[in-house]
Amino acid sequence: MKTHVPWGTAKNPVKFRIPTADNLVPMRVDVEIDGQRHRDAFVWNPSDPDSEVVLFAKRTVKDLKLPPAFVTQIAQSIQAQLTEFRSYEGQDMYTGEKVVPIKLDLRVNHTLIKDHFLWDLNNFESDPEEFAKTFCKDLGIEDPEVGPAIGIAIREQLYEIAVQNVTSARESRLNKKGRRALEHIHASKNSGNAVDLFKLFGNKSSVVRKRKEWDAYEPIVDLLSNEEVDALEAKEERSAR
Repeated sequence: MKTHVPWGTAKNPVKFRIPTADNLVPMRVDVEIDGQRHRDAFVWNPSDPDSEVVLFAKRTVKDLKLPPAFVTQIAQSIQAQLTEFRSYEGQDMYTGEKVVPIKLDLRVNHTLIKDHFLWDLNNFESDPEEFAKTFCKDLGIEDPEVGPAIGIAIREQLYEIAVQNVTSARESRLNKKGRRALEHIHASKNSGNAVDLFKLFGNKSSVVRKRKEWDAYEPIVDLLSNEEVDALEAKEERSAR
């Protein structure tokens, strides 16, 4: 049975957190030293002690046989992202009942994935990795790196939305007129049976698709040739520069 922990309304905000069961922080590390580059994406438990950051950096450098100088740079990158996340902790946020658009447009090795769906923010039991695992199974994706990449992409977008909702809470506290207007918008959106137009896929995925958009937003998965991958990587490298 699907249970909801409602997001805060304009009158009753909740404290900042990412709308997932485990509240993990999406991380991206991109470090280049003397022409050698290390890129990675993963999730981090913000409750872990800061000492774990350095230990993780050391293990990464050791496992990948990177130069020792990478330890400091990797640790600083993770710590900076944790500091940003913690700057929002304890602050108010609210959206009322809401579903938000999530877009997948990523390449993992030879696999290109495109999809577009809505995510139920009121489901605090959602699990992006569980959804990604089911997604890969249903579409016959065999590359084990695709699932984690999809989970990260979803978490990054949910994190950004949560931060935006903190900003909205700040603005509303400073502007009573704005707060009343926002309450009116929430009331308008929450009236009627809008959610009845959606089909929900499971407690942990929180995925919502409009019936009329099932065909238009059918997931697209392509397997790229070596030549196509080389061309895309060259383009990405030029863009990075």
